[in-house]
Amino acid sequence: MNTSIYDKTAKGREEIATRKFQLASRLRALLVLVDGHRAEEELLRNVAGLGLTASALQELLEQGYILLAASYASLPEQEAGPEITVPAPTPQADQVQQFRSVYDFYNKTIKSTMGLRGFPLQMKVEKAASVDELRQLRNPYVEAVQKAKGRDTATLLAQQLDQLLQT
Repeated sequence: MNTSIYDKTAKGREEIATRKFQLASRLRALLVLVDGHRAEEELLRNVAGLGLTASALQELLEQGYILLAASYASLPEQEAGPEITVPAPTPQADQVQQFRSVYDFYNKTIKSTMGLRGFPLQMKVEKAASVDELRQLRNPYVEAVQKAKGRDTATLLAQQLDQLLQT
């Protein structure tokens, strides 16, 4: 089984931000989900209700909205052999995991709490390249949640975010 991961190109990010190229709404829905982390199968599962298939990803690829970020071929399972010890995660691996956790938290909660009003903040999350850059979005995020959903929800989400941001 081949697992491909796609990411948006500059053209794809521009389409999301401005609708400059007037991409069909069904394809645009798929483009919004492309984030450089989700596997092709997950993306297609999320848009199956729209009737989109792998050909939709191919169309976005051919039109220059996305690019293939990674592709992994699953290896067939091997017969049981000697047990292999896995080394402890390195600090760099911990940072990558923390980045993914914080990034996913922002993505899920911005959409569910702010809807379209959270789009500018969502774009800042998309541009972030490190945990420190995501950490800088904490206060604007909490203020926006408080404005949209109230102090109680903002406090609860701030506590969850602070746990993820701890080093």
